[in-house]
Amino acid sequence: MSADPSTADLSIYVDADACPVKTEIYRVAERYGLKVYLVANDIMSVPRDRPDVELVVVSDRFDAADDWIAERAGPSDIVVTNDVPLASRCVKSGAYVLAPNGRVFSSDSIGMSLAVRNLMQDLRAGGEILGGPAPFSKKDRSTFLSALDLAANRVRRRLRT
Repeated sequence: MSADPSTADLSIYVDADACPVKTEIYRVAERYGLKVYLVANDIMSVPRDRPDVELVVVSDRFDAADDWIAERAGPSDIVVTNDVPLASRCVKSGAYVLAPNGRVFSSDSIGMSLAVRNLMQDLRAGGEILGGPAPFSKKDRSTFLSALDLAANRVRRRLRT
């Protein structure tokens, strides 16, 4: 599929080390002719037949992947991450930011997301909460796919205006 001129500058940046929705990202990227950057601290497998998918391996320095993404993402981009501080940085730069479960991080919601993240971190550190998030479900995968498709269309419209 050839890239639509209105999406020529639109990229998807993926905080890839623990991202469970890479296959869904590849599908949407192919549908719209988008470039995908998988940003990780280590080598991982990527589709060899997809020149639109690029693996970027950064150092294992704390937040190296986050820094790489945040320095590049802007209004013509989509960022996929579960990392709330990274989401905050990317929202501030104008990027469209999604969690792998399809939740949209926006300028209206990011403050609350940061507050909840910090509260949960404090509760876990104090032994109040044990365990992690719920397992990733088929519903989460489906919700993400719909949200990413919607994000691609919204960013494409933004680029046309």
